Formats: sequence, structure tokens, C-alpha cells
Amino acid sequence: MEYIKLGATDLRLSVIAYGSFAIGGTMWGGTDEADSIAAVRASIDNGITSIDTAPFYGFGLSEEMIGKAIKGHDRSRVQLLTKFGLVWDGSNAGRGERSGNAIKDGKTIEVYKYTARENILKEVEESLRRLDTDYIDLLQLHWPDNTTPISETMETLDLLVKQGKIRAAAVCNYSVEQLEEAAKSIQLASNQVPYSMLNRRIEEQLVPYALEHNLGIIAYSPMARGLLTGKYFEGGQLKADDHRNEYFSRFNLARVETMLNHLKPLAAEKQATLAQLVLRWTTLQKGISVVLAGARNAEQAISNAAAMSFSLSDDELLFIAREIDACTAKPL
Repeated sequence: MEYIKLGATDLRLSVIAYGSFAIGGTMWGGTDEADSIAAVRASIDNGITSIDTAPFYGFGLSEEMIGKAIKGHDRSRVQLLTKFGLVWDGSNAGRGERSGNAIKDGKTIEVYKYTARENILKEVEESLRRLDTDYIDLLQLHWPDNTTPISETMETLDLLVKQGKIRAAAVCNYSVEQLEEAAKSIQLASNQVPYSMLNRRIEEQLVPYALEHNLGIIAYSPMARGLLTGKYFEGGQLKADDHRNEYFSRFNLARVETMLNHLKPLAAEKQATLAQLVLRWTTLQKGISVVLAGARNAEQAISNAAAMSFSLSDDELLFIAREIDACTAKPL
């Protein structure tokens, strides 16, 4: 495994981090607790020491399972990354920005983006309890909240750093303009954003900004929620309540399948799976600090870690780039 210093902080994260959205179960068709805990532990044992989660993932379940999984590990060798700002328990009393609906215990509930000071302080205490720890390595705003001034949110994060409850502050899904506003109040460690072979929009503005301002980029959905594993084209079936049914329909699936078929010989040459090849490619892209990779069980976690066991030459990266361009080119 390789490790990287995140932005201007003293945090040293594994280049591949464990992404825990799926083990929360929400939107992913369920999960198994024993398998999920085993996946986290296998990740750590194989060098993936950075664990990314959020209260919203399973309405606290993901954080609770991670807390159980890291018990007994040297806390100083595990980096916990969590988030705040998605409220589903009604505690915001109508404040915040409506995000949408979610299903909890079979019932439809309203979810709000809410990043005011009192909510951040409340959520941090709840996350510390669920994670069973006394500090969070990286606290990230989950989604921008247009009803709260950015300065209020950032000043609260700065307070939490000074209190020692978090080691560093970060955001997710921020635009360059929002980052510029945040920089007036705090030096952020990173911005967590979607990035994959099929979604490279950040290369135009965010990557140049991050490189210029020593801002880390944490890439999520590098596998396009599993589409780039190739399993979808091999008869893999999704459950009816799996959100990926709609997500996959956004792509030209014939082109994606062709691209993956063209990449398979290179993966085979590296004695790697398609998923490992895609992960390794992502870690090598300009401006990318850390890549999130989910795993539902220990076997998948070990496979993710093994993506760092081979390298890609300049010629191989050029070949991959041509295949991606052919796949994502706009139709004439």
C-alpha cells in the first residue's frame, strides 16, 4: 500500500481508503453485519488504514459497525473519516435545505442538508459515540447547504480542530467558488468528489485549483458504483431496491462494455481483475490524493488492497486514455 500526506495537514492516509456507504445498507439492497465488520478489519490488515463513513450511511449503522470493527486496533494507525450535514431525525425543526426522501424502517422520511453550528456540534458528538472514539481524523461536510453561510460552517470546523475533537476539516461536493469562500475562514484538507473513467468533470476546474492550493482530492465512486467491475455485463443481478438500477441507465452501456472488453487483456497481463485495474488507474490521475473503494466482505477488501500491487507505464496509461475517450465521446 502507498500512503499520502493529505493537503497541508499532518494526516497520512492510505491511497486507497475503505468506503463504507454500501455496508450501511441504505440504497444498496441490504447488508450483513458480520461480513461488513470483516471487510473493515481485512482492509486494515492489508494496509487500507483510512476508513470513510458518514452518519447517513444506514442512519448511523455504518459508523457503529466501524466502531466495532476497529476495537482492539491501535487507534493511532487507523484514520477515521466521517461527515456531517445530512439530517433525517427532524432535529433541524424545518431549517436547512430539503435534500430528498429516504426509506428508514420501511417508512419514507425527509432528509435535509443542514450545516449550522449547533447541528455540526450535535452530529460530531453522535459520531464520536457511534465510532467509539474520542477524536475524528477528518470531518467532512457531506453536501453544501445553501441556507447556512459557509463562514459559519467553516468557523465551527475550526473550533472543533482547536478543541481536538477533529484533526482536520474537509468538504465534499464543493465547487471551486465554494472552496474559495471557505478559504476565507479555514484551510481545508480536501474535497471529496465523484471521479471515475466515466465521470472526469473535475479535471477542468477542480483539479487545477486543488494543485495550486495544496488541497487534497478524495475520489468517490471510482468504479461508477460497480459498473466498471464488468460484473453487470456478466449476468450480475441487482435487487429491485438497489439505486444503481437507475444510475446505470444513464450510460451508453454498449460503449462501456466495449471499453471494458478492450481493457481485459491489460488486466490479465497484470494478473489483476478489471476492478483492480480501474482502481489503480484512478490512483495515478493528476490531483487525486485518495480513492475510495467499497467492500461488502473480507474477500473484496483484500482484492481492493491488491490493486496497489502493480504499476502502469506511460504507454499503458495512454492506451487506457484512448479507450476512455472512445467510450465517453459525445455521439456525432
